[in-house]
Amino acid sequence: MASLATAGCTVKRCSHGDGDFTVHQPCSPDPPSSDNVDHRMATQEALKFLREAEKNRRLVEKLEKERTLIIQCRKNGWTDVYGQLEEYEKVLDGERNADKMNFQKQLLKIHNGVRKFQRHLTDVKPTSELIEQLKEIMSEVEISINTLKEEQRSSFEELLKDERTCRQEITAYEKKIENWSQTVLPERPKQQSALTLKTKSLDTDLPVEVRAFEIFLQKTGGSNGGWDQFDHQVFLKVRMKHSGQPAYRKEAKLYLPGKTVEEIEQHEEWYQELISLQDRKREAIQTWKAIKQQERQTRIQSQEEAGEAERREKEAKSQAHLHKTEEERRETAQQLEEWREKRKRKQRQEEEQRLAEEIQKSRQAKEERRRQLEVKMAIEKQLLLRREEKKEEERRRKEEEQREMDERRKEAAKGIKYFNERDLHKVEAKLQEKKLREKEEEERQRRITAKLKDKVDGHISRDTSRLIRPTKGWEERMKHVGPSGGGPVLQMFHRAIPTWRQGL
Repeated sequence: MASLATAGCTVKRCSHGDGDFTVHQPCSPDPPSSDNVDHRMATQEALKFLREAEKNRRLVEKLEKERTLIIQCRKNGWTDVYGQLEEYEKVLDGERNADKMNFQKQLLKIHNGVRKFQRHLTDVKPTSELIEQLKEIMSEVEISINTLKEEQRSSFEELLKDERTCRQEITAYEKKIENWSQTVLPERPKQQSALTLKTKSLDTDLPVEVRAFEIFLQKTGGSNGGWDQFDHQVFLKVRMKHSGQPAYRKEAKLYLPGKTVEEIEQHEEWYQELISLQDRKREAIQTWKAIKQQERQTRIQSQEEAGEAERREKEAKSQAHLHKTEEERRETAQQLEEWREKRKRKQRQEEEQRLAEEIQKSRQAKEERRRQLEVKMAIEKQLLLRREEKKEEERRRKEEEQREMDERRKEAAKGIKYFNERDLHKVEAKLQEKKLREKEEEERQRRITAKLKDKVDGHISRDTSRLIRPTKGWEERMKHVGPSGGGPVLQMFHRAIPTWRQGL
C-alpha cells in the first residue's frame, strides 16, 4: 500500500463491450533489484489483460453484428422466438450496464483513496494523528480492493457457470436436432437411443420445466410438431391472422390441402401445449436466476462480514505494528540527533583545520611572492647588464663598420680614377682607329673607282666553273687555319662595356 501511495498513478482506459473501464496503475521510479522485477512482471500482466480485453471487445462487436441475423426470424414468422431473445437481451444489457457502473465506482473509490494517501504523505511531519489517518485510509483502500476482487471473482464464477450451462443446453439442442433427423431413418435405432441417453444425461442439470419442455419436443417431433417446416409456418401465419380464433381452421385447411381438420386441431392442441411449456420454462429460468442472484448476494454479504473480521484483525495487527513503528521512530530520532551532534563536531573540526590550512597557505603565498620578487629583481639586473654590454658591442661594431666603409671608399676612389683613365685611353684609341678606318675606306673606294673606270669598256667572257670555285676571301681564310686547341692564350675575356660608354 505504501508503494501505491508514494508512486504516481497512471490511468489506462480500455473498452469492453459497449462501455469503457478505467485501470489505475501505480508508476514509481526505477525500483531496485527484486522490486524492479516484480514491477515489470506486474506491468506485463496488466498489458496482457488489456490486450485480452480488447480482443474480447472486438469479439463482442462481431457477435453483435451477427445478431442482426435474428431479423430473419421475424420474416419467417418466428415472432415468439424473437420476442424472447429481445427480452433476454434487454435483461443482459441492464445487468451489464449495472456491473459496469458498479465497477467504475469502485475503481474511482480506490483511486481517490490512493490520491488522498499521497496528499497526506507530501511535505508533512510524522505525527500520531497523521499516522492514524494514513492507517484508516490504507484500511479503506485495502477493503475496497479486496471487495472488488471478491465481487469480480464471484461474477466470473457465475458467468462460467452460465457459460457451462449454455454450452450444455446447446449440446443438448444439437443432439435433439440429430435425433429428429434420425427418427426418419429406421435402420439406425441404436444410435438414436444412445444419443437420447446422452441427451438425458446432459439434461439432468437443467430445471424441471426445461427438461419437461425438451422431453415434450422430443416426443412430439421437434419444434414443428412433426409437421414440415413450411406447413408449420403457414399454420402460424393463418393462426396469427385470426388471433387464434377457431375460424382460422377453415382457412388453414385451404392453405394446407394435405392436412385434415383433425390433424389441424391436433396441431392446435400441440401448439397450445408448446406455448404453455414455454411460459413455464421462462418462469422457471427467471426463478432460477433470482435464486442464483440471492445466493450471490448472500455469499457477498458473508464475504463482507469475513472481510470486516479480517479488517478488525488487521487493525489490531496494525496497532501493534504502529506501536513498534513508534518505538523505532523514537530510536531513529535519537540516533538522528546523535548523528547530528557528531556531524556538528566534525564540521567544527573541519572548519578549524580549514582555517589553519588557509593561514599556512597565506604564509606560503607571501614567502613565494617575496622569493619571486627577489628573482625578478636579479633577472632585471642581469637584463640591464646585458643591455649595456649589447650597446657597447653595437657601438664598437658601428665604429668598425665605419672604418671599413672609409677604407672601401678610398679604394673605390682610386679604382674609379684608374678606370676613368683607362676609359679615356680606350676612347682615344677608338677615335684614332675610327679615323684610320675612314681613311682606308676612302682609299679603297678611290681604288675601286679607278679600276672600274679601266674595266668599263672590257669584254667579260662567261665562265661556269666559277660557281664551284672558292672565292678569294675563302682562300685567304683557309691559309690562316691552325690546329684546334692547345697553344698559348692570346685573348682574355673581360666584362662587357656598358652601352653608354661604347664608341667613346
